[in-house]
This record gives sequence, C-alpha cells and structure tokens, in this order.
Amino acid sequence: MKPPVVVVGGGPAGLMAAQVLSEQGLQVDLYEAMPSVGRKLLVAGSSGLNLTHAGPIDQLLEHYRECRSQLEPLIRKFGPEDIRQWAQDLGINTFVGSSGRVFPEGMKSANLLKNWEKHLLSSGVRLHLSHRWKGWDPQKQLYFDAPSAETSISASAVVLALGGGSWPQLGSTGAWTKQLQGCGVLVRPLRPSNCGFDVQWSEHFCARFEGQAVKSVTIIFTNSKGMRYLQRGDFVITKTGLEGSPIYTLSAYLRDEIEATGSAVIHIDLAPDWTAAQLVERLVRPRGSRSISNHIQKSTGLKGVKSGLLREFLPREVFDHPEKLASGMKTLPVRLESARPLAEAISSAGGVSFKALDRNLMLHKLPGVFCAGEMLDWEAPTGGYLLTACLATGRAAGVGVMEWLGKI
Repeated sequence: MKPPVVVVGGGPAGLMAAQVLSEQGLQVDLYEAMPSVGRKLLVAGSSGLNLTHAGPIDQLLEHYRECRSQLEPLIRKFGPEDIRQWAQDLGINTFVGSSGRVFPEGMKSANLLKNWEKHLLSSGVRLHLSHRWKGWDPQKQLYFDAPSAETSISASAVVLALGGGSWPQLGSTGAWTKQLQGCGVLVRPLRPSNCGFDVQWSEHFCARFEGQAVKSVTIIFTNSKGMRYLQRGDFVITKTGLEGSPIYTLSAYLRDEIEATGSAVIHIDLAPDWTAAQLVERLVRPRGSRSISNHIQKSTGLKGVKSGLLREFLPREVFDHPEKLASGMKTLPVRLESARPLAEAISSAGGVSFKALDRNLMLHKLPGVFCAGEMLDWEAPTGGYLLTACLATGRAAGVGVMEWLGKI
C-alpha cells in the first residue's frame, strides 16, 4: 500500500492543506504536537476571529511588504472571497465589519474549527494528536515523539505547517528551524512581529497608569532612512512599555529600526482632531488659580493617562509656554528601547526563505517536502492578513503535492 500524504501541524495552513488533499481522494494523516488542533486559532478568535479583509485585493497585498511578489499569486488563487465561500461551505456565514475586516457570524472561532475538523474527518483525514515532529530518522522517515513511544512514519509526500515561534505554549515553538537548517534549508531567524515594545517608564508613571488605554491618538514614525508612517488608534500602557493595534501595525518598521540603530522614536499626536494653532488658542487663555493640569484638561480635554504622558516626556519648563506645550501634544516623543520577546508576539517574522522553495512551495533540498503558513519567511499586520496568507499557502502546498504526485 502506498504511504499516505503526511501533514505536520494542525494550524490553519496544515488543516487547509489536509482539506485540499483529502477532497481529491488522497489518504492524509495529520500530525499535531498539541492534544487538539487549531489551538492558536481558538485563542486568536476568542474576542473575534478576523478571517480576512474585504478591501481591494491590491490594497490587501500591499500589507505583505517585501514578500508581496511571492504571496501574490497564491492569494489571488485563494483570496478573501474564496475564504468567505470556504467558510460558508463549512456552514459558517461571514460579515464585513466597518473597517473592512471579515468575521464569522457570532465572531468566535470555535464553531468554525468544530465544523472544519468534522469535515476533515468525514473526508478521511486521520488525526494523530500529541505527536511532536523531531525530524527524520536514518531511514529518512518522519520521526515523532508520541504519547506511547517514539515512532517513525513513511510518507508519499509531506506538508510541513509548523508555525512560527510566537505563543509557544500553543505549540509554535520554532524548534523545527534546527531540523531544516541541518538539511541545508535556508531559514531566516525568527523575530517578533505584531508585538509590543519596551519603554523606560518612571516608577511613578508605571505605578499610576499601567494597564490604561490611550485612546484616539495617531502614532507617527519616521525611520533613519526618512520613511514616514502614521497609524491612528488606541494603545495600552504596560509594565514594560506599550502595545496595541497601531503599535502592532507599525511593529515591523519599529523592530527593523531598533535592530539597525539601537532604538526607535515614535511621536504621539495626543489630539489628532485639533491643530496646533487651535491648541495654542485654548492654552493661552487665562487659567486663573487653576493648576496647569486642570488648565490643560479644561482647555483641551487632555486628562488622565494623556496628561501623564505629557508629564513623563516633556521638560517641566515647556508647560509655561503654550506654543511648545501644544507642539508636545501633537508630537510627543517616546523612545522605544526594544521589541518584546518572540514568545509574547502575536506572530513572527523570518522562517523558511522563499529562495529555498519552488513555485509550489516544495523545498529544493528535500523533494516531496512542502512548507506552508507562518513558518515561511513573511509577515503582515493583524486585520485578517495573517490568516489569509496562512490559508492561501496551505492550499498552495496541497495543490503542489497533487502536482508532485501526478494527480493533476
């Protein structure tokens, strides 16, 4: 009997590859290191599963930065509309939010994952849980650390969908990098993406404002090459620094700047709906017996953590000069010292270089072995872009296996 196709990894990319292959009548055995599949998908979707993004496809593709050329043909073959149809075929309707993000009805990921797993099992996919891949044995068989004993498996083809290095408690440890590097595969170092950053807060500021959200601001960042980026939204003060949607969106640029120069300085517009001139006009008004903090709150509305940020980063003498104070409100400088560790990041950059793969995502060094998902060397911000590329590369790897086996 011919060995089955083996998929290693039960995240979105691995599950999609298994679906594509099993629906074409191939026997698929899926091995997952954790006791259940899709754990990161479940956690990521606990507050609302962002499946994809409904904006124009060219705008979506821009979010993949340097890897757009490699991902574009895969996403054009399985893009946002295909993902919505796929979810509907699993019995899950979707809707488009006000920001263009696509969510399943009910928002959560549990029903989607449940229906997906049920569909795979009905298609003949055999799940092997709590099987951690350790590489290949001397006979070139896949080698697993299983609950009962170590085991070796033969395969007619292999799809590796092992994830990146973020959230290792959910199974993505990045340990696979050593196995592939040992086979001569070009693997870029894994780095944090969609992550928070460290700031040297004063003890007083951290004790008072840790955990508080800084709402409706614009983050402005200009890197050492003169490239300027803006992102509006809310962020959160953490014990070590800051995190939140606009920070995650800019994280790749901020991380790269820190790696190149040692730090990155962002400027925060604490009053994006006001011009500097409007702020000055308010601040020059007589404050009478009010404290400067009360005067700022009364005249501009800035209070609480926003007022605390002004105190944290502006020299005391600036508060006596309305023009300088208004400038500080519009461009408050905050130095980021380092990215938070990879284990804390939402996703990771780095991984298997596209140079190591053919157009079907098969490794040049290991014929018959395909790679998909976050273990590939690409990154994107949150907003549906991560899951879109994972699903598209999983599908592409599955199609690649069929071509390799002469099934299409």
